[in-house]
Amino acid sequence: MRTILVASSKGGAGKSTVVTNLAAHFALEGKRTVLVDADRQESSSHWCAKRAGLDSAVLPVDGSRRGWEKQLPSDTQYVVIDAAAGAMADDLDAHLALADAVLVPVNPSMIDLEATVPFLDSLAALPRVKKGKLPVALVANRLKPWTGASQQAVAQLQSWPYPLVGQLRDTQAYVLMVALGKSVFDYHSEQIRGHQADWAPLLKWLKKVL
Repeated sequence: MRTILVASSKGGAGKSTVVTNLAAHFALEGKRTVLVDADRQESSSHWCAKRAGLDSAVLPVDGSRRGWEKQLPSDTQYVVIDAAAGAMADDLDAHLALADAVLVPVNPSMIDLEATVPFLDSLAALPRVKKGKLPVALVANRLKPWTGASQQAVAQLQSWPYPLVGQLRDTQAYVLMVALGKSVFDYHSEQIRGHQADWAPLLKWLKKVL
């Protein structure tokens, strides 16, 4: 079982976008996939419910309650965790204990960048992170690559001590797909293939570290 924790201390960073698309990717590959939703908004759980009728359905588990890990089926191959919004590392002990990798989404604004630093500092204090046994990576989200703000944000993220493994463009496609219980990996149009290409470096990194 491989477990990916998607977490950020900043609300609205795009955790659910990363979580749902990753879960769909693994499920479409035929992997038995569980989505653990610890966020009070339950956006990821609602997405799972809308996807329930598909062959690539993803099992939702309520990660906000104690003992959630006991609900994971024994044949689970991939677990993707949507952490509670605003949580710091100390608030995520149970999730971090099972995590094989941590992804931290960041929006391209100074407020988001500054709010992310204390969270990364809290992760850096963890023994597994210090020893290099728990890989941590950044995902730039809602980018408008043609703007100076996004370009500057990417440059700043690339200077941080964790790798920037994903650069996701700002598009309403993600909003529409979440509402349908779908992902960028469920479609094959030319436009969507462009968005799928944004995920390739992230998926490559996960394949390397998991």
